[in-house]
Amino acid sequence: MKKLTTKLGTLAVAATMAAAPALAEQGITDTEILIGSNNDLSGPFAAFGAPATKAAQLVFDEVNAAGGIHGRKIRFIVEDHGYQMPKAIQGMNKLVNGDKVFAMLLSLGTPMNIAAFKLQDAKNVPNVSPLTAARQMAEPFHPLHYSGTATYYDQIRVGVTYLAEQKNVSNVCAMYLPTDFGQDIKEGAESITAETEGLTYVTETTHKPDDADFVGALQKLNSEGCQIVALALGVRQAITVSATAKKLGLTEMSFLNSSAGFHTVMAKVPGGITEGMYAASGWADLLSRMDQPEVQKFFKRYTEATGEELPGSGALLGHSAAETMVRALEAAGPYLDAKTFQMGMESLNYEDVVSGNTVTYSATDHQGADEVVVSVIKDGNWMEIARQ
Repeated sequence: MKKLTTKLGTLAVAATMAAAPALAEQGITDTEILIGSNNDLSGPFAAFGAPATKAAQLVFDEVNAAGGIHGRKIRFIVEDHGYQMPKAIQGMNKLVNGDKVFAMLLSLGTPMNIAAFKLQDAKNVPNVSPLTAARQMAEPFHPLHYSGTATYYDQIRVGVTYLAEQKNVSNVCAMYLPTDFGQDIKEGAESITAETEGLTYVTETTHKPDDADFVGALQKLNSEGCQIVALALGVRQAITVSATAKKLGLTEMSFLNSSAGFHTVMAKVPGGITEGMYAASGWADLLSRMDQPEVQKFFKRYTEATGEELPGSGALLGHSAAETMVRALEAAGPYLDAKTFQMGMESLNYEDVVSGNTVTYSATDHQGADEVVVSVIKDGNWMEIARQ
C-alpha cells in the first residue's frame, strides 16, 4: 500500500502542476501580473516615452480599481534608458532577470528592442506594442513579438508616393540617424523610388542623436535637388530642421516624418515653424477627432490626472497599447502563461477609437494595425489628408 500511496501522491502532484499553468511563467502570481517597460523618459524620444507610460498606468489603475483581470492586479514597472544602449541593456536585465516581468509593453527604441529579443525570448517574455515601428518588431514572425502599427518602412513608402503624386516631384532624399530605425526610413525611401517610374533616390545625410545644427546638411540636400526628404530624427531635431529650412528659404523642399515624428508637440511649435511638415503614421491625430465621446473621455482623464494641457501622441500610444494588453489578458483567461496569452492576442479584432485605427492580430500576423495615415501640419494642428 505504501508504494501505491506514493505513486498516487506523485500522480496527484503532477496533476496539480498540469492544472496550474497560471504560475508556469515568471511575473504571474494568484494576485498580480508584472508588466515591464524599458523606455526613454529623459532622452531625445522622451516626448513619446514619458506620456506613453503615464497613459498606460492610467489604464491599469482603472482596471485594478475594478478588481483587476481574473482576480489579478497589474503592476507596471518602468525603466528609463534615455535612448542610450548601455542603460537600455541594464534596464532590460533588471526587468527580465531582476523583477521577472511576465511581458514587456511600450519599450522604446528600435536598437533597444532588437537587442532585448534574445533575452526576452529565452525567458518566454512577450514583447507587446513597442514604441518603434521597425519591421523587426513583427518580422520574421515570432510567437512572442507583437507590433502595434504599420512599419516605418511602409509608412515612408506610402508617404513618398503620395507627396510625389500630389506635388509632381521626383527627387527623394533622407536625413536619418544611422541606427536600425534610420535604416528602415532610408530603405523605405530607396525601395519605393526604385519601384516607381519617374522617382529617383538622390542622396542622404546621417546625424547623431544630439546633433542640433542642420545648416550644412540642408544646403547639401538643396544643392543636389532634393524635393522630398524622409526624416528619421528625434522630435526636437525634426523641429530644428523645419525651422532651419525656412530660414534658408527652402520652401519647395517637403519634409516627411514617419510615426516617430508624428507628435502633437510638433504641430504646436509657436510661430508656424513646423507649418507644412508631413508625416505618414500608423494612427490618426487625436485633436482632429475630438468630436468622438471616447476620445473626449481619454482627453479629460489624462489631462486631469497629469495636469498636462494636451495628451500628445505618446499618450495616445500608451493608452492604446495598454488597452491591447488588457484585452489580451482578459481573452487569455484565468490560466495565464505565454501560450494562453498568445491565444488571447491572436483573438483580438476591434476598433481603437482613440488611435483611429483597426487592431487585428491572428495566428499568422502579429502586426496590430495596418493603415497608414498621411497628415500635414496646418494652422497649428495635424490634418489628415490621405489614408491607405
